[in-house]
Amino acid sequence: MPAVDIPGSKSITARALFLAAAADGVSTLVRPLRSDDTEGFAEGLARLGYRVGRSPDAWQVDGRPQGPALAEADVYCRDGATTARFLPVLAAAGHGTYRFDASPQMRRRPLGPLSRALRDLGVELRHEEAEGHHPLTVRASGVEGGEVVLDAGQSSQYLTALLLLGPLTRKGLRIRVTDLVSAPYVEITLAMMRAFGVEVVRDRDGEGDGEVYCVPAGGYRATAYAVEPDASTASYFFAAAAVTPGREVTVPGLGTGALQGDLRFVEVLRRMGAEVEIAADRTTVRGTGVLRGLTVNMRDISDTMPTLAAIAPFASGPVRIEDVANTRVKECDRLEACADNLRRLGVAVATGPDWIEISPGTPAPHTEIKTCGDHRIVMSFAVTGLRTPGLAYDDPGCVRKTFPGFHEAFANLPEAGAR
Repeated sequence: MPAVDIPGSKSITARALFLAAAADGVSTLVRPLRSDDTEGFAEGLARLGYRVGRSPDAWQVDGRPQGPALAEADVYCRDGATTARFLPVLAAAGHGTYRFDASPQMRRRPLGPLSRALRDLGVELRHEEAEGHHPLTVRASGVEGGEVVLDAGQSSQYLTALLLLGPLTRKGLRIRVTDLVSAPYVEITLAMMRAFGVEVVRDRDGEGDGEVYCVPAGGYRATAYAVEPDASTASYFFAAAAVTPGREVTVPGLGTGALQGDLRFVEVLRRMGAEVEIAADRTTVRGTGVLRGLTVNMRDISDTMPTLAAIAPFASGPVRIEDVANTRVKECDRLEACADNLRRLGVAVATGPDWIEISPGTPAPHTEIKTCGDHRIVMSFAVTGLRTPGLAYDDPGCVRKTFPGFHEAFANLPEAGAR
């Protein structure tokens, strides 16, 4: 059966780099993602004084539970949201003055709720230009810990950053969450913390509808950690099978035990008419020639919203995607970027603050896709291009953020009927 080799998960690689840097001992990360984002994270660790040894199939990190080796550092986070949100938190647990900046695209993305929570915990940090955005300087003197309230309604990464910080504090953390988007990413964090020796306890919040996460002090244990393939990246290949009658795509390494919630995208494809088989160690999608319209809430798997939007014109009825307001504060306003490109293709689209509805239609060939510098827009509309000749992209190279070899891998997709 035709298998597609998907690179390692960006989300898991970033968390693994943080955990390895914070752990007591040397950790080995097996098959980490090598992309602009993760190379930027590893480079940021090196700028802080951590030793990161990199070979083609594994990275080794010398952990420093006491924090960065350097008392002063200047870190450039490139376009990486995990880098830009996690590294200042890691640095806060140490002792020194650390300045962080990022690309213009990342400077536009919000940090405010995380900054407020860190300040509530006694961390001294200053945003140099726009409040709640990069660049920022952290004057670190360790973190005592205690209780903090967090709004994670814009990004689950704020909660992940605080969860990862908890074991590095002197007293542990009790995090009360008032709103949370993309909850499956938090489950990834909790499972990975467990692999590095920390168990987080969850309670319902007696004062409201949220949850409380109790994170013990005491640090992390170094370990060897295998990074599973990226489920968000796999969505483009699964969608390619769904829109092509007779095409079958299998992704090894993503199965019933996968950590990533974005694998649930295949259930959306199943509802639309594709055949889906999830085994212990692999997932297979086959195109049946049927692609039905549907209404779907994608709050928890919003990174795959553009993938669904890009194949929606080929459905037999309207596709309505709901509860995806947070896609407006990603690398670009993804909801508007999808709507704009679909209209450029001649497809009827309606949008609201947190929803998009796409009517069936035949996309116009030889159209240029405006990528907005966003890797997910390029990769999503590459799927549209399987049934629409001559699509071009104003910035095809921005896929280097998560999958530098994407265009080559997509060009080598198994043909329909291949077994």
